[in-house]
Amino acid sequence: MSNNCGKEGDGEGGGIDRHKHETIELDIKDLATAPKTVSPTSQQLVKLEHIPERGSWSSKLDFILSVVGLAIGLGNVWRFPYLCYKNGGGAFLLPYFLTLFLAGIPMFFMELALGQMLTIGGLGVFKIAPIFKGIGYAAAVMSCWMNVYYIVILAWAVFYFFMSMRADVPWRTCNNWWNTVNCVNQYERNSLHCWDKLINGTTGKVCSVAAANISASELTDPVKEFWQRRALQISSGIEEIGNIRWELAGTLLLVWILCYFCIWKGVKWTGKVVYFTALFPYVLLTVLLIRGITLPGAIEGIKFYVIPNFSKLSQSEVWIDAVTQIFFSYGLGLGTLVALGSYNKFTNNVYKDALIVCTVNSSTSMFAGFVIFSVIGFMAHEQQRPVAEVAASGPGLAFLVYPSAVLQLPGSPMWSCLFFFMLLLIGLDSQFCTMEGFITAIIDEWPQLLRKRKEIFIAVVCMLSYLVGLTCITQGGMYIFQILDSYAVSGFCLLWLIFFECVSISWCYGVDRFYDGIKDMIGYYPMVWWKFCWCVTTPAICVGVFFFNIVQWTPIKYLDYSYPWWAHAFGWFTALSSMLYIPAYMFWLWKRTPGDLCEKIRAIVRIDEDITQLREKMQREAYAKEVEFNSL
Repeated sequence: MSNNCGKEGDGEGGGIDRHKHETIELDIKDLATAPKTVSPTSQQLVKLEHIPERGSWSSKLDFILSVVGLAIGLGNVWRFPYLCYKNGGGAFLLPYFLTLFLAGIPMFFMELALGQMLTIGGLGVFKIAPIFKGIGYAAAVMSCWMNVYYIVILAWAVFYFFMSMRADVPWRTCNNWWNTVNCVNQYERNSLHCWDKLINGTTGKVCSVAAANISASELTDPVKEFWQRRALQISSGIEEIGNIRWELAGTLLLVWILCYFCIWKGVKWTGKVVYFTALFPYVLLTVLLIRGITLPGAIEGIKFYVIPNFSKLSQSEVWIDAVTQIFFSYGLGLGTLVALGSYNKFTNNVYKDALIVCTVNSSTSMFAGFVIFSVIGFMAHEQQRPVAEVAASGPGLAFLVYPSAVLQLPGSPMWSCLFFFMLLLIGLDSQFCTMEGFITAIIDEWPQLLRKRKEIFIAVVCMLSYLVGLTCITQGGMYIFQILDSYAVSGFCLLWLIFFECVSISWCYGVDRFYDGIKDMIGYYPMVWWKFCWCVTTPAICVGVFFFNIVQWTPIKYLDYSYPWWAHAFGWFTALSSMLYIPAYMFWLWKRTPGDLCEKIRAIVRIDEDITQLREKMQREAYAKEVEFNSL
């Protein structure tokens, strides 16, 4: 973005170090408007009760493992493998890697670099382009919604984990109080006596079950009935919310307590927690893979996962799935990467770190695919059904397909416990890192009020999120869960945020000045490819996929249940609660900023300061706020 309103002689890349060594002593009342770096006198320092330090990572490995823990979440295990199968197997890797290099890695690098560059959370970083601060508020709102519903999956996983800690898993038989007369184990259906019968003018299969004749289409199995009638005790629709599932309320509370104690002491403590939560899932995945590939039928499942079907690439849905999978699995747009990067030392080589984490993330997704599809292939072999009929995604994979598969494994409870413990760990670090991003953004915005009370503030946020999340574990909670998943944290919202975030840095602040800031941190310029992506490909991909999503949008369903209009209206409200922050803040700030067009542009759209000057200005403002706070 060119700036015709700029001062004569201003350049995008000049002057990175020109004020670095200048200091001026001035009176306290002049601190907020000082043009150079402030060096407060020792008398001033003695008089002030300073705000506690933000903290920083104890080591580089703490940071890398935390970002790995954030990026590697449930989507790597239960969504990526299914998308590969659904969208042409190995052929899906073409749009996946194209999107990764054109948008995923560039934005991942940008967010980490932005946080490290300005040493502040997701709200404060938009001092770099003040008119776009609404992106920070939108990301905070989106993080709130995600914190409420994502952790519910972990509550389900903990429930299954505890239910597996017995002599045998409870979803093996149809002899339990929650089972219906239509319940027949999938592995026993071939032994049923069935025949064809004319029903309402069409021929259908009827089977004899427990001295009753039941249509084959009405048959259920103990795994599905345990999920729907025991775990969820699901109601008939969102109109019937029903009672709170107190067992799930207990497991949800347990996970929130774990989440709180993972982040309550700041990043130095969080950096130690991730040594376990980020690394141990790889041990479990490896154990599950070794067991999976030794099972009969495993090779057929893996073939379905990897064999390419290039005809799928002509479908727009394949490319849309690739984009949304990249953006979600890499944790983009939520301000979390900005927050994690902000605790780095200014001279940390964030460029190398970003490339390492992106490599680990995508490799983990592919590795998890072999784990999942080896088990799905075994399950299809045992049920004598095609792999296509067994493959599933999301909660259906975690709570239906895998529990069904472990029924045929010796020591079923052990394998079930291992799987759900792995889900808990994979999801937990994504949850508490997202929480850390939200907490950092809010505390950095109001440090005088909140930094001294950080532990209390985190406890309040966790408690409020828990109370709101109780709506997702009522008997009608699954319907609310799906609304939040499909609207509040949907591809619409994420693409909207990432587009404006990319444009604010590359076009408004200026990609050349941003590159100068990166050079100031790591000592050299990254390759020019990232400039091209930030200026052209990433915004173009966001716009293209955003409009494709609008054109192809259809109302969501849960199985055969159609939501009422007011449920969709609530869903769009949750989506717009974050999206509208961006244009609303732009309009508000433009109207309240004094001056003519050129003055407004230089004040809130394309500021004059380079990165070094901006850091100095932010330090002066932070000190002035501290003086003001302590003078009250």
